[in-house]
Amino acid sequence: MSIDSLNASEIVNIADYLKQPAENYVNDESVELQWALKAFHHAETYFNLISAVDPMFLKLTRVDDVIYQTFREDFPDLDVRIVNDDELKSKEGKEKWREFCNKFEGKVEDFNMGTLLRLDCGNDVSDENTTLVPRIQFLAIEIARNKEGLNGCLREKYGKKINKSEPNKNRNPESGS
Repeated sequence: MSIDSLNASEIVNIADYLKQPAENYVNDESVELQWALKAFHHAETYFNLISAVDPMFLKLTRVDDVIYQTFREDFPDLDVRIVNDDELKSKEGKEKWREFCNKFEGKVEDFNMGTLLRLDCGNDVSDENTTLVPRIQFLAIEIARNKEGLNGCLREKYGKKINKSEPNKNRNPESGS
């Protein structure tokens, strides 16, 4: 359904509905559950990826280098190995991160979408080891972990190394790829 298919009275009804105070709206549990499942699936997929390949060479966005440079300029001493959730979410931490995040508005798609971040980069995704952060904060910390070699231990701990001596079953010998 598009707005073009609505008649005048339907548009007026929608406008009236949107003018109601925020207190009149309730969260739809099914939407919240769908979002939580999507966030968990994203975290799990990312973890599986960094457990299977060398994360030092992984590109998460077209602007990884800019994100990393800006992150290290703004947070030169932040230890990304084990992130302290209380520091991230303290009043001072939130303010500093908000300034950082806003630098990427319009530059990184869905920069402020809620994303699950692993607190300890040496461990798997779990309730105890994740916190909810804006996507750009996830990207900054994970790009730093990848570039600084901190996620490299995950392949040995959780993943399977890709054996380069095995022929690639998906490889097309005629194309050389």
